[in-house]
Amino acid sequence: MSRRYQVTLDHPIFDRWPAQFPDRLQLFSLPTPNGVKVGIMLEETGLAYEPHRIDITADESHDPAFLALNPNGKIPAIYDPDGPGGTPLALFESGAILLYLAEKTGRFLATDPNARYETIQWVMWQMGGVGPMFGQVGFFNKFAGKDYEDKRPRDRYAAESARLLGVLDRRLEDRDWVMGGDYSIADISLLGWVRNLIGFYEARALVGFDRFSNVQAWLDRGLARPGVQRGLDVTAR
Repeated sequence: MSRRYQVTLDHPIFDRWPAQFPDRLQLFSLPTPNGVKVGIMLEETGLAYEPHRIDITADESHDPAFLALNPNGKIPAIYDPDGPGGTPLALFESGAILLYLAEKTGRFLATDPNARYETIQWVMWQMGGVGPMFGQVGFFNKFAGKDYEDKRPRDRYAAESARLLGVLDRRLEDRDWVMGGDYSIADISLLGWVRNLIGFYEARALVGFDRFSNVQAWLDRGLARPGVQRGLDVTAR
């Protein structure tokens, strides 16, 4: 049985989004702050992959084929035909995907146990704090929530987002990257969220971003990386 035949039939996702290059890792995403994490990581590592755009505005993330890949109905998700031990692996949750790709490639995650867990700690901090809080700021400042007369919810999330930016700013004091001299999945997990907060979400003034000069310098360094620039455009069209 050919590899192409196996990949096409081994998962329902390919009935809806066929793989033209079935030997490659398959990415199902959209360039949201969570979605760009995986695009950036794939571009930075140089892994061969095939991107599939999932249009969440058309509810494609709740298509039965996509739900077979990610029952939570969110992007990003991947299908790696060459997973652990050579067996296929379907995986969702951007943080889990970053960890998997770091281990698969041996890139952007330290092998030293202390540095490794410290890096993972910052990825979890992004997943549990930065993402949810910045996302709420986006809702209340840019989307439907902006029309609410009661501004207390917006201000609550803006204040917490500012606090988190302060945590990151202090961490970046005298550091190029979250882990010091080494660019890592901690940086990759955060870049899209900080970029969106002051860009697409239009919340620079709301959170007082200009006082966080270390974060601004870090963001500029990150966005200047060619792999980041390419990764931000993955599944954009």
